[in-house]
Amino acid sequence: MCSLALFPPPPPPGDITLYEFNNALVTGRTYEKLPLTFQGQLEDLPSLTIPKETLKAHSRLEHSTKPAFIHHRESLWKRCISAWRNIGVAGVLEELANAEEEDDMDQGMNEPSWANYVKELALRWMKTGSKCTLALCCWLSSLHGSFFPHLSLSSEDMIAEFSQAVDWAGCSIRAFAWHPHTGKFAVALLDDSIRVYNTNSATVPVLKHRLQRNVASMAWKPLCASILAVACHSCVLIWHLDPTSLSTRFAVTKDRPRSHYIWPTGSGTYRPSSGCAQVLSHPGHSPITSLAWAPSGGLLLSASPMDTAMLVWDVSTENCIQLQWFGGGGVTYLAWSPDSSKVLAATPSAVFRVWEVQMWTCEKWPTIKGPCRTGCWSPDGSRLLFTVQGESVIYSLSFLEYSGEQQGQVGGSKTASIVADLSETTFETLYGDERIGGEVHSMVWDPSGERLAVVIKGNSDVPNSRTIIAVFRTRNSPVFELLPCGFIQGDDGAQPQLVAFHPCFKKGALLTVCWSTGKISHIPFFFVMAQFPSFICGQSPLVPLSSRSSTREQPLFSEL
Repeated sequence: MCSLALFPPPPPPGDITLYEFNNALVTGRTYEKLPLTFQGQLEDLPSLTIPKETLKAHSRLEHSTKPAFIHHRESLWKRCISAWRNIGVAGVLEELANAEEEDDMDQGMNEPSWANYVKELALRWMKTGSKCTLALCCWLSSLHGSFFPHLSLSSEDMIAEFSQAVDWAGCSIRAFAWHPHTGKFAVALLDDSIRVYNTNSATVPVLKHRLQRNVASMAWKPLCASILAVACHSCVLIWHLDPTSLSTRFAVTKDRPRSHYIWPTGSGTYRPSSGCAQVLSHPGHSPITSLAWAPSGGLLLSASPMDTAMLVWDVSTENCIQLQWFGGGGVTYLAWSPDSSKVLAATPSAVFRVWEVQMWTCEKWPTIKGPCRTGCWSPDGSRLLFTVQGESVIYSLSFLEYSGEQQGQVGGSKTASIVADLSETTFETLYGDERIGGEVHSMVWDPSGERLAVVIKGNSDVPNSRTIIAVFRTRNSPVFELLPCGFIQGDDGAQPQLVAFHPCFKKGALLTVCWSTGKISHIPFFFVMAQFPSFICGQSPLVPLSSRSSTREQPLFSEL
């Protein structure tokens, strides 16, 4: 089993991680750039800094427009009809329970006394019945909440609890998504706006919509250049961005009149109209915390901790199918395997499921301490790595590929094996002792299957404990292996929030890190097996690695 004790010491204070070379992470100062040999092999990726001070978070919105109008007296039945349309049965019961007998009786003064008496008696019975029904519902809700504590959280707190971002509520960057085929990525910000950056264009679309609130996740549609799915508080927004407009700055034509766009939002930016967004919503399916496209791009999955059903969307028809199960209390995180055969679905309780997509059947794995926090698939879909809240280890599940009559089975191993121990470890350095380790908040596996980046959340109650990124060298065949690579460090005071690998970086792996300061940095890993970069025989190393990083060989984890 691999552990943090086998890792080289963390970088010294003031240094940041620049790149990987010869299986070791190279560090340097913030102002240092990559060597010229490397610079020519990287795309012109934008290095951004979006401070929190430049963004303004939206205030909480009312659920209706009723407070904006002057109050006037309406009959009880009209109020009940309005409550039914806006809220549902609960709204009708609350309206009846709070009905004022005098006001409602005043509207029937011209009717005979016996009619008023019948109305008053009926109103009292409805008030009593509504109050008893509401009290019973509250009791059942509290009973249900004792089994699923997350149901007592507010929507914002629930998103922050299950988001892949370390500090979703307080950081300027809330979600990040690379496009699966091009050098383009989307960044969701604290002010509920989304910016799309492209290496081939200096123009930055800024996406805004009245329903785009509390963005928790984003996902680009595979095999498509311009469709972005956004997980919002009450719905899923499907943005359709014209790919030709990225180079033409949305030229005004007969087919695309000027009124279709909002001009301008700033230097080098434009704001597509809200008409470019498709709205997908379903009753009871909010807030939405995770999205996952099928690798073929045909289906979209959405998940909410408040809904026990996972929704399978056909975006073209805006129809969905509910994959319902009993138990779990909702769905918090989704991950579709790269081979399109399986889907990981985590829940707020101590159980998670893996679905196979031919017959849409699932297998259940219970955990001991808490819910599944995060997970990622190997490139061939044969292995799932996942972590559990409250534990500082990484688990592995292997899956078999069935054929013939056994098709339609998940094929997972009966028990999960521990492949890495990330318990707190003290490193003795020249600058003092440093404690690293704890629970895993998120992790990503690069498309080549060579690198695994793990965000380890530090313990705020322990001095000198911080959130840090640990990088492993991995191999999935012929046997699964883990080998320590090193720790990634940012600027002083910067804590990692989100991590994502570039899906089509051909020179090794490229890790994008979103920091608490609002900075987005790109760290390349150059592999020997990837045959990039190619060096001239006898050429001296570009950086004295012995002075900046450790290349000592460590024992690795193996299934054999």
